[in-house]
Amino acid sequence: MPRVEELPDDFEGSLDELGSMGGTLLDRSQNSEERHSSIEQSPDPGVLRNLSKDSVMPPTNEDLVTMFDKTPLFMNSLDNAADDEGENVQLDALRALQYEGTRAEIAQGFKDRGNESVAEKTWTDAREFYSKGLAVLAAKEDQWEKPENSVLEGQRRNSLEETLRANRAMVQLELSSCRILIERASLIRPSTENYRSTIFDCVAALKLNPNNTKALYRCAVALLALERHEEASTVCQRGLDVDEQNIAMKNLLERIKGAKNTFEMQKAKRKAEHLRTKQEQLTLATALKARGIKQRTSAKPPDLDDAAIHLEPDALSPKSELVFPVVFLYPLHEQSDFVKGFREVESINDHLQYIFPLPWDETRFYMPTTVDCFMDTVTGGLVKVGKKLSMLRLLNDGNVEIVDGLVKIHTVPAQMAGTWIAQVKARKGS
Repeated sequence: MPRVEELPDDFEGSLDELGSMGGTLLDRSQNSEERHSSIEQSPDPGVLRNLSKDSVMPPTNEDLVTMFDKTPLFMNSLDNAADDEGENVQLDALRALQYEGTRAEIAQGFKDRGNESVAEKTWTDAREFYSKGLAVLAAKEDQWEKPENSVLEGQRRNSLEETLRANRAMVQLELSSCRILIERASLIRPSTENYRSTIFDCVAALKLNPNNTKALYRCAVALLALERHEEASTVCQRGLDVDEQNIAMKNLLERIKGAKNTFEMQKAKRKAEHLRTKQEQLTLATALKARGIKQRTSAKPPDLDDAAIHLEPDALSPKSELVFPVVFLYPLHEQSDFVKGFREVESINDHLQYIFPLPWDETRFYMPTTVDCFMDTVTGGLVKVGKKLSMLRLLNDGNVEIVDGLVKIHTVPAQMAGTWIAQVKARKGS
C-alpha cells in the first residue's frame, strides 16, 4: 500500500533551487541530443558497429577461463591468480582469514569444520581439517593474534589438541573400516597404516588427559584390529577403571577376550600343522634315501600345484607307499599326459592301458605294445626303461634321478625311436 510522506518545510525553497538549475539541465540535454544526432549522421558506419560490439557481445570462453582463474573458488593454480599489477584482492582476503584470531581460535575453527565433515561422513575431509587444526597448534611461527589471557589460551590449546587427537583417531578407524572392505573385495591384504595412526593419536591424547575414555576405547579397537590382544585388554580395562559403567567398553572387552581365544586356538593349530609338515618332510626324505632314489632341484622348477611326492596312507610312516607325480612326454608330437598319483608298485604299462589310445593319434602309432619309453639319466643322457617294471625298480637302479619332484617318461613309437635319439644327441652336441 503506498505511503504518503509529509513534505519538509523548505520544500518550496528546494523547488526554487531546482528551477535555477533548470537551464543547466536543459543545456546538458541539448548537448546530449546533439551528440546522439552526430552519431546517427556519422559517415563512418564502423562507429556504430564498434559501439554495438563493445556493449552487447558476451565474453568469450577464454575471457571466462581467465576470470575463473582469478576467482578463489574456481582457480586451479596460483600462477594466473594475480592481475596485471600482481594483486588478487579476493585471494588476499581469504589468506588473511586464517590469521584472524588467536592460535586456539583458528584451531577451533578447523575442529568445527572437521566435526561437520564427520556429520556428513566425509572421513577424508574430516581427517584433513583435524590435521590442520593440530598443525596450527604445533606451528613454531606464531602468526596469529596475541591472546588477552595467555594462561587461558594455553589451557584451551591443550584441550583442543586432546580433542583433535581423539577425533582424528576416530576418523582413522572409519577410514580403516572402509579400506578393509575394499581390499578384501579386491583380495588384497588389508593395510594396518590407519590403525597405527589411530594408536599414535590416542597415545598423544592420553598424555594430555589419561582419563579420556574415547581415546582409550579407540586405542583398544585399533590394538584389537592389529591382534595385539594383551595390550588391547589392558587399555580397555583402564577405560573401565575410569568409567566402570561404560557399556561400549564392556562389550569391547568381551570382544577382545573372544578374539584372543580364537587367535590362540588358531596359533596352536598353525604350530601343530607346521610341526607335522616338518615331520612329514623328514619321513619322506628318510623313505627316499632308504629306497635309493635320487632327486635334485633346478633353477626354475615347474608349478605342480598340490601335486608332490608323498607317502600313503600314513605320511609319518617310512614304510608307507611312495606316490609320484609323473608326466608322459610325446616329443615327436609335442604332446603330454600328466599322472598325479603314480604308486611305486605300479608299472608304466599299468597306466598306458587307460591312457592309450590317444585322442590326437589318428594313425595309432601310440599303443602299449608299440612304444618305447626312456628316462633322463644322472649324467644328462637317456636310458630305455622296461614298461613292465615297477616305478620303484626304475628309480632305484642308480642311473636315473627325479628333478623338481616330477618323474618324466619320454614315450615314442618304437619304429621312430632311433631317429628321435639321433635328434636328441644332435641337439646336445650342438
